[in-house]
Amino acid sequence: MKRYDTETLAVTDPRGRSDGGESRAVVPPLHLSTAFEMKDSGGDYKYSRMGNPTRDELESTLARLEGAEHSIAVSSGMSAISTVCLSVLSPGDRVVSSESIYSGTRRMFEGLLKPMGVDVVYVDATDPQNVADAVDGDTKIVWAESPTNPLLKLCDIRGVADIVADAVFVVDNTFSTPCLQKPLELGADAVVYSATKFLNGHNDALGGAVVTDDDELAEGFRFVGEAALGAVAPAFNCYLVRRGLKTLPARMERHVENAEAVARFLEDHPRIERVYYPGLENHPQHDLATEQMDGYGGVVSFEVEGGVEEAEAVLRGLDIFNVAVSLGGVESLIEHTATMSAERMTDEERAEAGISDSLLRAPVGIENADDLVDDLRSALSDAYA
Repeated sequence: MKRYDTETLAVTDPRGRSDGGESRAVVPPLHLSTAFEMKDSGGDYKYSRMGNPTRDELESTLARLEGAEHSIAVSSGMSAISTVCLSVLSPGDRVVSSESIYSGTRRMFEGLLKPMGVDVVYVDATDPQNVADAVDGDTKIVWAESPTNPLLKLCDIRGVADIVADAVFVVDNTFSTPCLQKPLELGADAVVYSATKFLNGHNDALGGAVVTDDDELAEGFRFVGEAALGAVAPAFNCYLVRRGLKTLPARMERHVENAEAVARFLEDHPRIERVYYPGLENHPQHDLATEQMDGYGGVVSFEVEGGVEEAEAVLRGLDIFNVAVSLGGVESLIEHTATMSAERMTDEERAEAGISDSLLRAPVGIENADDLVDDLRSALSDAYA
C-alpha cells in the first residue's frame, strides 16, 4: 500500500472508513447509543463500553497517525497511564521512571502503585546510563516523557529502548504528538497521550489514548480500560477529538512557529532568568531534539527574576495569554506551575522536579506571534515597573 504523509492521514483513511462508509457522510456520524441491536445474536457492537463506532473511528485514526497496529481510546490522559500500569504491573514489580514527569503521573505512582507493592524509582533519564543502572530483573515498566512537563527535558528514546531488556518501555508523547515524534519507530513499546491536549486542540473535550504495536500488550490494555476500569472515552468526546485531529498537523506547525518566536524573545529579555525550550541552541539537548523530533513543540517554560510575587505580577498583566492549567489548545495559556498544576506536590517534590517559585509554563497557541510577544513584553514591563 502507498505510504501517505501525516497531513493526509489526519484527514482521511485511504483504506476506507471504519464503519464501511454505509452512511456515505463525509463526516463520520456521532453514535451516542449505549446499546446496539443484535439480530440473530450477532452484530459488531453490543454495548458502548465494549465498543462504539465513533470510538473505533478515533482509535483507527490515532493508530494510523502513529503508524501502529493498536490504539485504545480512554477517558483521560490519567486513564491512559492507569490502564498501562494496571495491565502490566503486579506487587513486587519495579517501575523505573524519569524524575521529570507530569505531577499527576507522579501522584499516581506514589499514591496507587507504591501502596499496592510496586517499587518506583526515579532517575535522570536525560542520560540513558542512569536508566540502565536502575533497571533490574524486577523492572516491568520503564517510563519516560519527552519532552517532559514542565521543564522540557528530553529522553534519548532510541538509546533507552536499547537497554530496557524485557521491560515495557512507555513514552508519554503528549507534548510532541505523532506530528513531531513517533516513539514506536524509535523503539518504545507503548505510547500514551492526554488527548485533551494537542490531539483535541480546542480545550473542549477530555480524552486519553494508548497506542502500541504489541498484540499482547494491546489485549491487556483493552481489557483493563474497557472491562476492568470501564474508563473508555465517551462517544461525544471521541467525536470532538477526531474532529480536532484533522487540523493537528497544521496546528502543530503554527504552535511550533509561535513557540520559537516567544522563546527567542524571552531569551533576550533582561528580566528572564532562564528559558526552557528545545528549539533554542543553548538547550542542553538541542541536538537530540533536532535528531529525534520533527519540530520543537508548542510549550515554553521560563523563570522570571524574583519569586512568586513577581511571577504573579506578570500573569496579572497579560491580555492574550489565559491564566489556566492544561495546554495544547488553539488558545495561548500560561500558569504559575508551583501553585497551579504542581500545587499538590510537596515543597521537596517540587524542588526535586526543578519547579522553582519563579517558573511559568506557557503553552503557546496559534494567535499572531507578534501579538503574543507584545503581550509578554507589556506584562513584563508592568510587573517590573
